[in-house]
Amino acid sequence: MDLTVTDLACARGGVTVLERVNFRLAAGAALILRGPNGIGKTTLLRTVAGLQPAVAGDVSMAPESVAYAAHADGLKATLTVAENLAFWAAIYGTDEVSRAMERMNLAALADRQAQNLSAGQKRRLGLARLLVTGRPLWVLDEPTVSLDVASVALFGTVVREHLASGGSALMATHIDLGLAEAEVLDLTPCRARSPASAGPGTDDDPFAGVTA
Repeated sequence: MDLTVTDLACARGGVTVLERVNFRLAAGAALILRGPNGIGKTTLLRTVAGLQPAVAGDVSMAPESVAYAAHADGLKATLTVAENLAFWAAIYGTDEVSRAMERMNLAALADRQAQNLSAGQKRRLGLARLLVTGRPLWVLDEPTVSLDVASVALFGTVVREHLASGGSALMATHIDLGLAEAEVLDLTPCRARSPASAGPGTDDDPFAGVTA
């Protein structure tokens, strides 16, 4: 499963923040987005995941291939850990609940309601949803928020296993997940320019975009 992004422009609040974003992500590979706060990493991830329309350009990938995880864990407070995962597994038509709990160290919490979990446990449960989707492309926005060191290492292992099985990951993170082969895409050259700030020849600038 390949993801190809071509001349993509995306907006936040009706204002274009990124333009001419180009990259290709192959099966088994990871790409980490970098750039200063506010540059548009979350906006780009949401656009790739299909949660908002692109201003311009193209996102090409197989249908229904994306699993998205951001700051909200998407949990139902009164359902248990096992019930939350069973809910999502039913939506995606998979049977991976037990494996997901094991891989994210949640088996001992299977019967605990989500509302009674700590922040870190909720985050692990939110990330465990990735494992029940059965989808090959993981789009991750700061996935390790609220995780302690051990849980970060655990999730890093899960991501590496996903890549080894032919999956791929596009993420914004400042935490080292031990992905030695991951490529990094700095979005700074893709920051959108207002008409007033664009200099002569901007439209023909071959370095206005970046390919990874």
